Amino acid sequence: MLRRLYDWTMLQAAKPYALSILACIAFIESSVFPIPPDVLLIPLILAQRERAFVIAGICTIASVGGGFLGYFIGYGLYETIGVAILNFYGYLEKFTEFQGMYNEHGAWIVFFAGLTPFPYKVITIASGVTALDPTVFGVSSLASRGLRFFIVAALLWYWGPWIRGFIDRYFGWLTLAFFVLLFGGFALIAFL
Repeated sequence: MLRRLYDWTMLQAAKPYALSILACIAFIESSVFPIPPDVLLIPLILAQRERAFVIAGICTIASVGGGFLGYFIGYGLYETIGVAILNFYGYLEKFTEFQGMYNEHGAWIVFFAGLTPFPYKVITIASGVTALDPTVFGVSSLASRGLRFFIVAALLWYWGPWIRGFIDRYFGWLTLAFFVLLFGGFALIAFL
């Protein structure tokens, strides 16, 4: 089943509307959606390697735009929408302790979190709740999200055919490794 989903995604990545879907996913992932844009970014670049950097640029702009939506949820709607989103993802308790140090190191927190797998939506909402300077937030977001997506694009542009062949050849093992890491990560978080 996952193999068919992978094949279907690769076929869809070559279609003209795929870039619009990527932009939508990148936008809403930055404020409310749980699935990162990499799920479509990677197949899209593998399918259209010659456009890798255009795709990364669109993903970056959409992600930062969605980050401002998260910022405004935190700034203006924290008590109603922000708390519900953080509670849904199980980050409300951690967010309270995180908020204390946030104002002191906000620009660096936004930058480093934008590079990591840490849910970016938590950072965007936190930036709004703590009223981090919007310019600082925007510049840090643009730098980190751009760096993240352009590194992925550069690696896939350079190694794309090899990576695609590797995925095709070892899809079963890679799927197993992904789920082991995913559930292992959740288990690790539960014990911390």
